[in-house]
Amino acid sequence: MSATTLTTGAPVADSRISLRGHLRHTGALVRRNLLWIRQDPESMFDAILFPVVFTLLFVYVFGGSIGQSLGGGQEAYVQYVVPGLMAMMGMSMAQGVGTGFNQDFNTGVMDRFRSLPIGRGSVLFAKIAVELLRMLFATTVLLVVGVLVGFDITDWGGLLAAVGLSVVFGSALMWVFITLGVMMKNAQSVQAMGFLVLMPLQFGSSIFAPTDSMPGWLRNFTDVNPLSALADSARGLMVGGPVAGDVWLTLAWSVGITAVMAPVAVHKFRTKS
Repeated sequence: MSATTLTTGAPVADSRISLRGHLRHTGALVRRNLLWIRQDPESMFDAILFPVVFTLLFVYVFGGSIGQSLGGGQEAYVQYVVPGLMAMMGMSMAQGVGTGFNQDFNTGVMDRFRSLPIGRGSVLFAKIAVELLRMLFATTVLLVVGVLVGFDITDWGGLLAAVGLSVVFGSALMWVFITLGVMMKNAQSVQAMGFLVLMPLQFGSSIFAPTDSMPGWLRNFTDVNPLSALADSARGLMVGGPVAGDVWLTLAWSVGITAVMAPVAVHKFRTKS
C-alpha cells in the first residue's frame, strides 16, 4: 500500500514509505515551512538584522583599534572580521532549528503531523532544509553588508568554499539544537541554553580579534575551539593564507559533532513525536 493511500489518523512508520515518498513529503513540508515564513516575515528578522548589526557594530566600534594591531586600520579589520562573522552566522542560525521544533511541539503542529500519513523523518529533514536556506540567506546579507563597508572579494572560488564549509559546520550544530529543542520545555529555555553555548564559543575564538594578546589559558581554549578553525579557514579561503590545517580541523569537528549528536537528536525526536 502506498503512503498516499494510508488511512489518515494512523501514524506511518518511516520504513513503510519509499524513498520517493520521503522526498515528496519532505518537499511538501519544505514548501509548508516557506509559506509560513511568507505569512510571518518577522521570523526572518534574525537572518536580516543579525548580520547587519554585528557587521556595523564591530567594524565601526572596534575596527579602528583592532585594525591598528593588524597593521592597518578599519580597512584591515573589515578583511579580518567579515570571514569570522560568516563562521558565527552559521552557528547562530543553527539555533533556529531548535526553537522551531520546540514551538511546533508546544503549539500542536506535531500533533497534526502525527495524524497525517507522512514519515516522521520527512518532518525532521524538511525543518533542517529550511534552516539551511535561512543560513544561506543570512550569509548573503552578511556579504552584501561586508562589501558595502569595504570588504574586498578577491577569490570567488574561495568564497564559495568558505560558505560551503560554514554550512557543513552549521548543519552539524543543528543536531545539537534539535536535541535541545526536543528536550527543553519552551522556546525561551532553548534560547537561554543556546546563549550559554554560543557566547563562550564566539568570544573565546578568533572571530572578532586575533588571539595573540589573550591569556595563555584562553589561547589554549581558542586553539581547540571549532569556531576559531572555521573563522581562520574562511579567512584563508577568502583573503589568502594557510587553510589546510584549519579546514581539516573544521571538517573533523563537523563529522564528530554529527556522529555523536545526530543519533541522539533522532532518538529524542522519534521518542517525543
